[in-house]
Amino acid sequence: MGRILIFNKPFGVICQFSRDGMHPTLSDYIPLPGFYPAGRLDTDSEGLLVLTDDGQMQHRITDPRHKLPKTYWVEVEGVPDDAALEKLRGGVRLSEFTTRPAEARLIDEPKNLWPRNPPVRFRKHIPTSWIELTIQEGKNRQVRRMTAAVGFPTLRLIRCRIGEWLLGDLQPGNWHLI
Repeated sequence: MGRILIFNKPFGVICQFSRDGMHPTLSDYIPLPGFYPAGRLDTDSEGLLVLTDDGQMQHRITDPRHKLPKTYWVEVEGVPDDAALEKLRGGVRLSEFTTRPAEARLIDEPKNLWPRNPPVRFRKHIPTSWIELTIQEGKNRQVRRMTAAVGFPTLRLIRCRIGEWLLGDLQPGNWHLI
């Protein structure tokens, strides 16, 4: 059985070990050889990344047939109403597909949230709010596209859970083996 490594990916880090010449990579934070990400987070997203040293486990974690739920804290521009949350819950039509139904609810700003560097862009006269969103799939920039499609653009995106694995109190740039 392979090992699992939990990492809190900071904003601006790319989910690969090889250098691209522009961004910090996983190799800047994780010195253990033989681990590979089981899934990705885009450069502008933060939070939980699961890595493993077992190829079969990596495939099981990322394969959509296993339907591991992924939960995100999403700071959005504006305050979604019940109609917007119901659209997220029912599946959102995007350009090339309709998302599976999601769990979506308004939440208070998550406790123990770290400051983002650089800070999120705010508009003086537009409030922001937080949604907890759980999806069963993970297409490219899906959460951002979903919130924009219902009228509430994502300002900050933090993954806090994948299946049984939780981000917990792990700070950005830190990792631990489980």
